[in-house]
Amino acid sequence: MSKKRDEEQFDLFVPFVTDLPLRDQRETMERPFFSLAKRKRLKPIDYTSPDGSTFVKVLPHSDYGMATIWDADILIWAASVITERKNRRENDISRKLSFQPYDLLRAIGRPTGGREYLRIREAMARLQSTVVVTNIRAKGKRKERQFGWIEGWTDLIDDETGQSRGMTITVSEWFHEGVIMEGGVLAIDPKYFEITGGRERWLYRVARKHAGGADSLGFAVTIKTLFEKSGAEGSYRRFKFEMEKVVERNGLPEFFLAWEVDAKTKEPRIRMTRRSALDLTHPGYEIPRYRSKRKDRQAPPRAFEHAAPAELPHSAPSADHADDGEPFDDEPLDDEPRLEDSDDE
Repeated sequence: MSKKRDEEQFDLFVPFVTDLPLRDQRETMERPFFSLAKRKRLKPIDYTSPDGSTFVKVLPHSDYGMATIWDADILIWAASVITERKNRRENDISRKLSFQPYDLLRAIGRPTGGREYLRIREAMARLQSTVVVTNIRAKGKRKERQFGWIEGWTDLIDDETGQSRGMTITVSEWFHEGVIMEGGVLAIDPKYFEITGGRERWLYRVARKHAGGADSLGFAVTIKTLFEKSGAEGSYRRFKFEMEKVVERNGLPEFFLAWEVDAKTKEPRIRMTRRSALDLTHPGYEIPRYRSKRKDRQAPPRAFEHAAPAELPHSAPSADHADDGEPFDDEPLDDEPRLEDSDDE
């Protein structure tokens, strides 16, 4: 490709890349698709649902390791761009996206120095080389699908300065289909990128998918189920200990966590409740976020003061839809029956 052709290609950047409402692909939010540790993971993930209907296998590359939940920030950005193009009713929503590394780093809440630029390149390598095999969304006679998160990526380097003039990624067909299908994405809080722990990041995504539309009772799930679905390395005992610490810190954006023990089974579980659905007097209550529902927006709305009503209701009303137009999902995990609420002794 000629230098002139390269220059023309990288003139087509997404102009609103750092202002997009953030979207996450729904099907990747609860099952074990990513490593939750920053160190190189070479142990594969092999998950099968209790009823045997769903499986996920993730195979790391011997040199690069497995794609991490921090690498998945790039996929969140990609899902956000694709969704915005869908909302703008573009005719051809390409799987190939062009961008400046600086803009991508800003969009996912990272510093914009040269070290982070190198980390983006490393993340691209893991996203491309990690192999995923699953029967999720495999229809007809096709029993499974195999893919890498991205099919390829490029980085155009200036011959004189040695700096990047722009990058492209081509997301996998499976991921692209999942984003553009009806109900394929959910809005997430920009503060998600500030979560430092891998297990906490994964737990937020579970909460967003399953507790987003629940009322003040929230959504409860056992620690055992969370352990199986997380794909976390290490023992269940260690995972349980770390989950207890996460609940103690209670620092997830949008969701309040409570540690419970089921009165019948004695199994520990975590109840996740939208902070805006809690009683107004609850210490974990937060005013819900507000966003414009305009599809042609290019900048985030300004914050405004929220005045409490003169007479406080018993509890904050539950919402049927997210504040930015994306539907909440309060259904139980696809392969797990909803837990019965019970009063613990």
